[in-house]
Amino acid sequence: MTVKEKIVDDVAVVTVSGKLMGGSETKEVHEKVKSLIAEGIKKVVIDMSKVKWLNSVGIGSIMACYTSLLKAGGDLRLSGITKKVKNIFMITQVITIFKDYDTIEEAVSSFKEG
Repeated sequence: MTVKEKIVDDVAVVTVSGKLMGGSETKEVHEKVKSLIAEGIKKVVIDMSKVKWLNSVGIGSIMACYTSLLKAGGDLRLSGITKKVKNIFMITQVITIFKDYDTIEEAVSSFKEG
């Protein structure tokens, strides 16, 4: 799994590739978001278009990112959720918590809309 970051306007886009199945690599996503918060960045999009699979630990990591951002006065958007992952989110009802968008651009723009 890899985690990459880029800044678009005042929004951090964190691209996650591979599987979110637990272990240190899953914690890396939350650590990245916490470091962004420490830098004063409170609007984050997690691009999940390259996430092949995730389990409950992976879901927990995304939830931890969301919780950390909310506590800091920020917000989280998800983009590019694959059909497999979206099905897991729907079964677990996690999809009702997040705002998700088809593209990174739509997710980034959603912060301007409020």
